[in-house]
Amino acid sequence: MSQPVIVVIKRHALRTVLSLTILLFFVLHAFKVIEWDFIYALEHKVYDTRLELTLPNTTDPRIVIVDIDEPSLREIGRWPWNRAVMAKLVDQLFNTYQIDVLGMDAMFAEHDNSSGLKKLEELAQGPLKEATSFLDILTGLRNTLDYDKVFSKSLQSRRIVLSYAFTTAQEAMTNIETGQLPPPAFTRQEVQTHGLKYIEGRGFAANLPEFQASALTAGHFNMEPDSDGIVRRVPMLYGYKGQLYESLSLAVTRIALGVSHLELDFSIEGKQRYLKNLIIGNRKIPVDEYLQTLVPYRGTSPRFPYVSAANVLKGQINNPALLQNKIVLLGTTAQGLSDLRVTPMGNIYPGVEIHANLIAGILDNSIMSALLHQNILEFWLFLLIGLVMITLLPLFSPLMATLGTLGLSGLLVWVNLVIWADHHLVLPLAMTLLLILSLFIFNMSYGYFVESSNKRHLTNLFGQYIPPELVDEMSKNLGNTFSMEGESRKMTVLFSDVRGFTTISEGLDPKELSELMNEYLTPMTRIIHEHRGTIDKYMGDAIMAFWGAPLHDAQHARHALDAAMEMIQHLTEMQPLFKAKGWPEIQIGTGLNTGVMSVGNMGSQFRIAYTVLGDSVNLGSRLEGLTKQYGVQIIVSEATQATVPEYLYRELDRVRVKGKDQPVAIFEPIGLRNKVDVQTVVEIGCYEQALASYRQQKWAEAKTQFTELHQQSPEQVLYRLYAERVEYFMENPPAKNWDGVYTFTTK
Repeated sequence: MSQPVIVVIKRHALRTVLSLTILLFFVLHAFKVIEWDFIYALEHKVYDTRLELTLPNTTDPRIVIVDIDEPSLREIGRWPWNRAVMAKLVDQLFNTYQIDVLGMDAMFAEHDNSSGLKKLEELAQGPLKEATSFLDILTGLRNTLDYDKVFSKSLQSRRIVLSYAFTTAQEAMTNIETGQLPPPAFTRQEVQTHGLKYIEGRGFAANLPEFQASALTAGHFNMEPDSDGIVRRVPMLYGYKGQLYESLSLAVTRIALGVSHLELDFSIEGKQRYLKNLIIGNRKIPVDEYLQTLVPYRGTSPRFPYVSAANVLKGQINNPALLQNKIVLLGTTAQGLSDLRVTPMGNIYPGVEIHANLIAGILDNSIMSALLHQNILEFWLFLLIGLVMITLLPLFSPLMATLGTLGLSGLLVWVNLVIWADHHLVLPLAMTLLLILSLFIFNMSYGYFVESSNKRHLTNLFGQYIPPELVDEMSKNLGNTFSMEGESRKMTVLFSDVRGFTTISEGLDPKELSELMNEYLTPMTRIIHEHRGTIDKYMGDAIMAFWGAPLHDAQHARHALDAAMEMIQHLTEMQPLFKAKGWPEIQIGTGLNTGVMSVGNMGSQFRIAYTVLGDSVNLGSRLEGLTKQYGVQIIVSEATQATVPEYLYRELDRVRVKGKDQPVAIFEPIGLRNKVDVQTVVEIGCYEQALASYRQQKWAEAKTQFTELHQQSPEQVLYRLYAERVEYFMENPPAKNWDGVYTFTTK
């Protein structure tokens, strides 16, 4: 830890101790030494928010819900319907609409006597037992009026899953057993062997034995709302008398996939073994330690096709393909039938659609999994984030602390959402965010009104070099990261010089010359500042500026080139003003180079300035000097050209500037690629072909090409320059080891 940090911690010892106390409370909560209910409620709300942000909001056509809706109840009668109607409904679904699997989110625990058969049987055994004609008629009617038998027959040899419910300790009549359970998914011995934990039922209400025997299987429809009454998870397996029974959604999916039994997927950590997933074929279903899984809601209801049960019975489904070969769930959205649940999707959500969401999630392998040991993760997060904030918040201004806290929270939320969306993993978030907020509020309350001198300090240091906007931006960063001390950075430097300034100055009196330079330098400086540049110095008519210090700028080369291009454009627009005042036309040459430079306060004990030095700076100056020889206004080095690929360039030459042995490619920026006209692009293409001929010493071909280019654009000094070089080399061939590099012996 650096010395300044240690000093700050000592200076804020009380703040640090109190912050550590806050951190300790959160650590104790993570390990359940102390527990706060409101944090669990907050975690639920954060979970719901993440869910809402990542909902697919698409309809899944693979699963169709046959709805015992209000119109069906009005048309057919109140629920429960007689078993003959239910048998017809089943027959219609399988025979007429050819569905694949039917899951019934309804229970048939009592006999149906609505046909009057029971009363007729009593008459046959009593007053009419001697009435032969009556008994004959009754014999013929028995198969028709025995609605239970009719319904039972409709269940046979079909992929049908019934449903039932376990009672819990919180419910009345918990030990009552009604009906018959299906075979367990895991026997008592298997449960004991694997050491499985589960939610224990105290009783059950199931289907009549004859119905259970006729159907393929059955699944429970128990749901376990969280403490706030919202259904976020469902037990995939429920325990009863030591055995485990599968849920309706699990059973329906298993039958649909043609899988005979479930498998268990364990995670082994050291000597401990933890159940991670239930396996159906190649589908994994993440479960928690009590065999519950999170419901993968697709969005607000409806997210699955619904058809009215009444329309199925009447055979009035407009699109039969909607049901063909589909998984069908029979359920209800009618408010009077008590199967509307409170979910993250809303306070009125059909219970049958919860099962549909689970089936879709299993089929898609998209069910979220929760971390097994989330308290361990929370502990390390608390420790890391808490110590970082406790250390840094005393160093920050209120604004910087606010932005840092928001940034940290945003990063945490973003990482959490990425892991949620990409890996289907639920990581704890609320407590960590609450820790960040608690530490922030405490520290701001402790020292929010302590005035920071950071901005004033920066203004004193850099105000003469950069615009106030950059000083403001710097003040929002760590104040002690900006200093006048020398350091090496990769930056971009700009040199700009007025051509023929000596001649211009000789033609004006001192007052006019001063006015002219002010008119010229002021907008040029403004442009540099607008593009985040730092003015190094004015050298008479010349400007030296750089990008990348004191404020780091990842796009320093782009900003420098944008500034140079705008300077040329603005100077063109200023010419009428100069002419109106009787001043001569001003042309400038500009050179840019990108590279590592030394930047900082440099000078003597008598005068010191914030400036840049180094070979990269010298090269930028040399490039500005070459602009006149090549007849261009801006020259950039190959380093700058490579850093700003958004621009189209014309390669001018490969040169050795005075004082340098290493050759460098130099370029003229033409403009942004998406704004350069086609004619210019074609011309540059022809020029590049001519330049290639020149470098390959195809002198005759190069002469023809450069001559044609010069004839088409006689104002281009560059074409004439190369034409003259070619003629020279045709008469004075270069050495065999000629590398195409032109060496300058003057600046």
